Amino acid sequence: MNSILNYSLYIFFGILPSLLWLQFYLRKDVKPEPKAMILKIFFYGMLLTIPAIFLEKAFFEIEIKNLSPLLLSILNIFIGVAFIEEYLKFLLIKLKILKNPEFDEPVDAMIYMIIAALGFAAAENLLVLFSVGIQSSDGGGLLLPLLTPVFLGKIFEISLLRFLGATFLHALSSAIIGFFIGLSFFEKEKRKSLILIGMILAVLLHGLYNFSIIELGKGLNTLIIPFFLLIIAALFVSFGFKKLKKININYKQ
Repeated sequence: MNSILNYSLYIFFGILPSLLWLQFYLRKDVKPEPKAMILKIFFYGMLLTIPAIFLEKAFFEIEIKNLSPLLLSILNIFIGVAFIEEYLKFLLIKLKILKNPEFDEPVDAMIYMIIAALGFAAAENLLVLFSVGIQSSDGGGLLLPLLTPVFLGKIFEISLLRFLGATFLHALSSAIIGFFIGLSFFEKEKRKSLILIGMILAVLLHGLYNFSIIELGKGLNTLIIPFFLLIIAALFVSFGFKKLKKININYKQ
């Protein structure tokens, strides 16, 4: 019984951050997407963590000589993590949405990129929480520790930090790609260049966020730099939704 309760709470706190952001961003869509499509893309987004893990592991094992530790860290963070994850999310939407009849408005590109990203983040959150639980178990085995008030507080703290940080980051970085896909809805001849710009910006945001935590994670830098990155990205994404809706209205007129 305890194990069932353990797993249930881990799953709840792992998925909750993504569901909260999903609820927030779905309200941005005047014409709601089909629930079945939302669930499918969210689930596919979760599955993306599997190839991401293998690709990132393979990249980290590549031996690159004559590089300083800092340059190697930059390469791993920006290419080995940020690029791989952002490209996989984009690839999912390219294969499953861009030629789908449900993709009938430019803002849909942002919505579906966010859905895929939040699915990915949900699986990532689950991996983090289960990893913390296993490491905290008394025997160091597969059984998770009893959910004492102290440990419950730890789970909630991790879930909250993921909600405000990594989960939000995934949604914003993918939304940026979605914005440029949406722009290409009206400028098909520039589609490749627009998507490339979106990919570069998303990878820069994702990479800078991770780099600031990993390499600059001392004192206030741990919070200040990631906070400002997320604020700037959130403002850009908010502008992106308004811009695409306005262009769409003018286009229809």
